[in-house]
Amino acid sequence: MIDPLSQVIQLLRPRAVFSKGISGAGRWAVRYAEFGQPGFCAVTEGRCCLAVDGEAPVVLEEGDFVLLPATPAFTMSGFEPATPVRIDPRTASPPDGEVRYGRADGPPDVRQFGGYFSFGSPDAAFLVSLLPRMIHIRGIPRLTQLVRLVGDEAKREDMGRELILERLVEILLIEALRVVPPEPAEPGILRGLADPRIAAALRSMHGDVQRTWTIPQLAREAGMSRSAFFERFVRVVGVRPMEYLLAWRMAIAKKLLRDGEIALDEVARRIGYGSASTFSTAFSRHVGVPPGRFMRSSVSHGEAAHAFQAWN
Repeated sequence: MIDPLSQVIQLLRPRAVFSKGISGAGRWAVRYAEFGQPGFCAVTEGRCCLAVDGEAPVVLEEGDFVLLPATPAFTMSGFEPATPVRIDPRTASPPDGEVRYGRADGPPDVRQFGGYFSFGSPDAAFLVSLLPRMIHIRGIPRLTQLVRLVGDEAKREDMGRELILERLVEILLIEALRVVPPEPAEPGILRGLADPRIAAALRSMHGDVQRTWTIPQLAREAGMSRSAFFERFVRVVGVRPMEYLLAWRMAIAKKLLRDGEIALDEVARRIGYGSASTFSTAFSRHVGVPPGRFMRSSVSHGEAAHAFQAWN
């Protein structure tokens, strides 16, 4: 069975970047600027407060896990009033060890481990828009264990480190997303997959992206009338069905072009276009550049990134 959620995660191409331990005691508060990259944390001891801009404040307890797919600005604090220390993740220097806030001596009131990573996909904005803005999960020890594994691997300098980190973060994302409550308030792919009728249409689109889908065909897959399906898809997923299909096709096309292993007409065929010229027109309209230019740009960026990593 096609798993649209796993396909979305794979296309996002998560890459581990940074992780750290944080503890706090007494009066403390930190205010993080909007970051845009995905961030996560797992509380391993005690309790604290989390206030993400645009979301209701929550109390985090031992065993809680939080994932912010695009990390808006947020404040984390203890339970006593305190002036927040302002931090910009884009410019802050990575600490050598655990970061301590508030009272420096004595046992902490809370201890957590977290960090952030990046998405390598050029379609990250679209794909992230399909995910909940904030994911707060309680009582899943496996998530805390995975966060610790990410932290342990991040400290190592062994061969295969980056590949292992990428796979661990993929697993962490899938584990977190599949235990989100089945009725999240925000429209997106999780809410779509929780709706049996819309899930049937999503799996059909993902499972046969080459097919020339129409609204009536997708409505039949969902077992609904055309108008009822269209209204329900927009309400549950947040975009119109054909907009979703186009964006998904173009995300796949970008991956195929970036890999550079097949000809343009084969890329077109794999995502449901009858000719390279028709695909090129649609791609240029959607992306803003022709497929050939996108592919050359992706190759040059990839070579530059590889050279940088080798040099460093």
